[in-house]
Amino acid sequence: MTITEEHELDAMREIGRIVANTLQAMGRALEPGMTTAELDAIGATLLERDGAVSAPQSCYDFPGATCISVNEEIAHGIPGPRVLREGDLVNIDVSASKDGYFSDTGATFRLGKVRPKLDRLCKDGRRAMQIGINQVAAGKPLAGIGNAVGRFAKARDYTLIRNLASHGIGRTLHEYPEEIATWPVRRDRRRIEKGLVLTVEPFLSLGGLWADQGDDGWTLTAEPGAPTVQYEHTIVATASGAEVLTLPG
Repeated sequence: MTITEEHELDAMREIGRIVANTLQAMGRALEPGMTTAELDAIGATLLERDGAVSAPQSCYDFPGATCISVNEEIAHGIPGPRVLREGDLVNIDVSASKDGYFSDTGATFRLGKVRPKLDRLCKDGRRAMQIGINQVAAGKPLAGIGNAVGRFAKARDYTLIRNLASHGIGRTLHEYPEEIATWPVRRDRRRIEKGLVLTVEPFLSLGGLWADQGDDGWTLTAEPGAPTVQYEHTIVATASGAEVLTLPG
């Protein structure tokens, strides 16, 4: 959506705060021995408490309130009986709506101590997201997001998953512009309008190039197989830069 009224911005800040608070609370609750279903139940309770509706459930009939992806899983993991263990990488993606406005956020959490290269991957994954966000302002090219993230990834010897893109959001979970590359592209001539609401969510990997869907019809893994992290904010473009809407508070 493109925000044109102050009440729209207020509504987007509200649902952004809710999903951000939920994500952070789920991250704090992580501990070895809990199942992903137990972690998801925490998210479901928090969303309901704040009057929000899980977007994966309401939009796609997803079998969970949130998406929880562990280690080899990189996105759309179904909460269930999988037991979390020390050293796991756990990606939590929280998207929800309230009063007709949608927001989306995510992060990869380290459960206890992880290998140094995975610790570095997580830190650089967050940096990659911020580099993409820094390219957002009214009048700037949409392709600038992926081009900047691509330069960072190449300099640090990472790859980027190239079939999981950022997207417009607001009145629905996925809307125009429906595919915003977080990898380098040449042919996208679109410009960012003032008030445009979008996500920035690069998938930074130690070798993966594509997301491959598993037998359950939801869970995505990297192809070739490699550790992959994702960090995501919902933002709105202003004349001077980007306002992050998915901040806890």
